[in-house]
Amino acid sequence: MQSSRLLAILILLQSRGRLSAQALAREFEVSQRTIYRDIDRLSAAGVPVYGDKGPGGGFELLDNYRTRLTGLDHDEAQTLFLIGYPKLALDLGLGREVQGARNKLLAALTERGRQTATQTQAYVHIDPSDWYKSYQSLPQLPILTRALSQRRKISLHYESWKAMRTWQLAPLGLVLKASTWYLVAQGPKHIGTYKVENITELVLLEEGFERPIDFDLAHYWCDQVAEFEARIRPHQAQLRVSQAGLRYLRDLGDYGKAAVDTAQPIDHADWYQTTLAYETLDQAARLILSFGAEAEAIAPEALRTQIAALSQEIGQTYGVYRSGGCL
Repeated sequence: MQSSRLLAILILLQSRGRLSAQALAREFEVSQRTIYRDIDRLSAAGVPVYGDKGPGGGFELLDNYRTRLTGLDHDEAQTLFLIGYPKLALDLGLGREVQGARNKLLAALTERGRQTATQTQAYVHIDPSDWYKSYQSLPQLPILTRALSQRRKISLHYESWKAMRTWQLAPLGLVLKASTWYLVAQGPKHIGTYKVENITELVLLEEGFERPIDFDLAHYWCDQVAEFEARIRPHQAQLRVSQAGLRYLRDLGDYGKAAVDTAQPIDHADWYQTTLAYETLDQAARLILSFGAEAEAIAPEALRTQIAALSQEIGQTYGVYRSGGCL
């Protein structure tokens, strides 16, 4: 641990320039006394590092000194794709490895290259979370990351909408979809997808497994998304919508945008007819009602009946309020 920290300090000084003992202690979560000892060891090993005291002081390498000891170790190499996502790296338990890989990459660049990379980070920020949704760190993620890296099986208690189940799985990958983490894993019969936040208990087992040679996580996920979207909205409704209704449809996402793209004008009052995929009658009725007077369901008749029933309930509710003098 000490030797790896000495190398990390050397690389930080090379990539960032002057750093105070306090900053280095905070970076490595050690005391400033430990940092002073580490600097003495670097000097004793022939590294030309010197320090200034007082405000603005710190440790710095002599000009033009560069180390070639910037190779990535195994843990750092596996985190390269996370370098632009520090929050995700922390959630996965790989924050320190990502920072180490980033520092080594910066140290391997020319001075101009380091400046360009640092400037880019200053004006580009990636936030994978949804609007109006708080982002929660999941304690299961670091364990799942270890299981994936070491190819070890896991045992978990999983709470689905059907029931609580206990599974022993071989993890194949993690997917972040719209700020929600999913585990893709091989079960006793087939490969399945599990919502990480629904895992109530998780144990990393000693038993290993062989990852399927032909398994591709990205292709699997794309196929699952397409199949899910086709399955979740098996029905179609014929709608009459205004221009404002088209804007509401577009806000629904891809399936709403598909309805907008296929809309056809039907009269001279800027109204259109289109087809919208939906899950259930009740879901579709409540959705169309949310458009107010900007949309009308034409078919199927069962959907019109459901909307009429809901409209009557709403009218009765507000009618009661009105008769009570609340409106």
